[in-house]
Amino acid sequence: MPSFRAFAELVRAPAALSVPGDVVAGAAAGGVLGPRTAGLAAASVCLYWSGMAANDWADRELDAVERPERPIPSGRVTPPQALGVAAGLTAAGVALAALAGGRRALSVALPLAGAVWAYDLRAKNTPAGPAVMAACRGLDVLLGASRGNVVRALPAALTVAAHTYTVTALSRREVSGADRTLPAATLAGTAAVALSAGLPAARNGRGAAAAVPGALAAWYAAGYGAAQARVAADPSAARVRAAVGAGITGLPPLQGALAAGAGAPAAGVVVAAIAPLARRLARMVSPT
Repeated sequence: MPSFRAFAELVRAPAALSVPGDVVAGAAAGGVLGPRTAGLAAASVCLYWSGMAANDWADRELDAVERPERPIPSGRVTPPQALGVAAGLTAAGVALAALAGGRRALSVALPLAGAVWAYDLRAKNTPAGPAVMAACRGLDVLLGASRGNVVRALPAALTVAAHTYTVTALSRREVSGADRTLPAATLAGTAAVALSAGLPAARNGRGAAAAVPGALAAWYAAGYGAAQARVAADPSAARVRAAVGAGITGLPPLQGALAAGAGAPAAGVVVAAIAPLARRLARMVSPT
């Protein structure tokens, strides 16, 4: 069996801290934030990790050339082990979703699992890749809302999906570097995402709680936006990788803004507070 370190690298373990906030934001928007949300969040983490393991299995030959330090090309994890981890985590994620949310959660978890595998096996290196990955994160938000009003959670799902599209578009240039057009476009997208998360709630709310969504959205925009601005100034592969990492570990403040805007400011602050821990752990195990 793989060592703990090899397993953590295979599934990009710290990056999973960016996942529960999807479910919390969806549950808040759908009006069903409660004890069962934790079970759905656990299901979401399993599906995320399964996607990371399947990604490395699918990319094992390319990684042998571009990233020989990864668990499979370095020999610390065999291809059958990686595939087994991916399949096992997928099954666990779907089962947890069914246990926590019943048939309605299962009706979202199954398409989500299918989209994860479709991205890894087919779509990743095609023009549709960023859109398919964005769909995965959008479905993740809807998983949180599956026991409630899913329609009300659609704006939050689209917001997280838009953010994910920018991160995925950048990630395709992690090895080769980018031109300055790409980070300029993704930075504009990030600004639009932050505005969509922060302004409506601030305009419609009253009191201190009304300021929480805007503050968290600004935190998100400042962290991820600054990383993209550095890519625009120097579009090298190292800068692109740093921006992708910032997009992954900097997602909780956006999720928190969405949860707070849906009427759960305390939960939003808790979700956003995950970001510093995610960044710290990312120094030990790369999230990309």
